[in-house]
Amino acid sequence: MRDYVLHFEAAIRKAVALFAASMPQGRRVLDAGAGEGQYGLFFAHNRYVAVDLGIGDSSWNYEQLDAIADLKALPFPSDTFDGVFNVVTLEHVTDPQLVVQEMARVLAPQGRLLLVVPHEWEVHQHPHDYFRYTRFGCELLLLRAGLVIESIEPVGGYFRLLSRRLLSGYKFFPWPLAVAWLLAVGPPALLLPLLDGLDRQSDYTLGYICSARKPGESS
Repeated sequence: MRDYVLHFEAAIRKAVALFAASMPQGRRVLDAGAGEGQYGLFFAHNRYVAVDLGIGDSSWNYEQLDAIADLKALPFPSDTFDGVFNVVTLEHVTDPQLVVQEMARVLAPQGRLLLVVPHEWEVHQHPHDYFRYTRFGCELLLLRAGLVIESIEPVGGYFRLLSRRLLSGYKFFPWPLAVAWLLAVGPPALLLPLLDGLDRQSDYTLGYICSARKPGESS
């Protein structure tokens, strides 16, 4: 039930798990915008490196990071990593194009990038929240960085988005009314995702999961 309600988060975990499984043993992988490094366990068989600027959430523990660094100027030589992933972090940077270019720079030839961005999402991590992305914006950023796009997939459509928004409405009420809201809205909200196939364009998606690779001959 948790994954059904938190569909975006579940889709992200699945995408990261598949990305990790695609990385051969011992390959170098960069978690760019790692936060607390919550995805590190997926890469136990790799040389996992976690980097973040460390300002997103004052309650987070950034002590396990390998480096505190600005993603606009990654402290690594070019062609260092076989994989780079960036999960719902690109909305928090002041120059997303430069960040994508930096991730492309540190990727080795034929290295792969996993990028997850929000499209319809509330403002969070105040005041460090600057952008939202369409599929066309993702395409533009990746192509300008010289990457070859493998896929740009929306995570749900209008009815999943509406379900998530309705269920989140409890936050605006004091606790007794919040419970009443969930009891009233919860059942129909939980049925709405079953209609998601009607939104064939998925233009009302929560976000996008993008896969790309760096061209060139691998060493």
